[in-house]
Amino acid sequence: MELLNHSQYFVAFITGLLGGIHCFGMCGGIVGALTLNTDKQQKQSSHLAILFGYNLGRITGYVVAGGLVAFLSSSIVDLTGLQTAKSILSIIASLFMIALGLFLAGIWSGLSKIEYLGATLWKTIQPLTKRFIPVKNFQQAIPLGFLWGWLPCGLVYTALIWTLSARNTIDGALIMLFFGLGTLPNLLAMGVIAVKLSKWVNNPKVRLIAGLLVVALGIFTLLRAF
Repeated sequence: MELLNHSQYFVAFITGLLGGIHCFGMCGGIVGALTLNTDKQQKQSSHLAILFGYNLGRITGYVVAGGLVAFLSSSIVDLTGLQTAKSILSIIASLFMIALGLFLAGIWSGLSKIEYLGATLWKTIQPLTKRFIPVKNFQQAIPLGFLWGWLPCGLVYTALIWTLSARNTIDGALIMLFFGLGTLPNLLAMGVIAVKLSKWVNNPKVRLIAGLLVVALGIFTLLRAF
């Protein structure tokens, strides 16, 4: 059982890695704009520092959100004292995990519709990003990345719903940490590396195996909920 609980971190990483093409589509333009908006006199090392700062802030946002969702879900269970509440939350999480697996495997793309749910929240957050643009240093890139991490993304939102089944706040934060680390290679890769990584990530067999792995974990979580 403990091994299965820890395996979800690996699955979260693979989910972020294979979903990275979707992330690149959502955030790739932002990442490019970060370097374009910097002073032309800045060295390449400064551009890389800004890029790392942006992703540090973005992943930190994921971790905070994951911990918060897990804290709220566990608090609901503790306050109600009902095992039924935990089962319901686990069922919801497992169903979204299954949907996520089908999305990664290329079987069903309905997951993208979840992005509409975050549109209202993003309209509130987006104006805050303007105070950090143009980005000129590492310190400025971190809060910008934290805010841009809330960009409406069905993949991220589904991973967050996944944390409803987390055992505690730390567990929820770790799930989102490994998910965020999984998205990192696609957003940092450049040139030949990016081409090779893209070919591997888009390999139908790789996506099918990884997707079915997530589906299997979702089914296991669903059965455990009952």
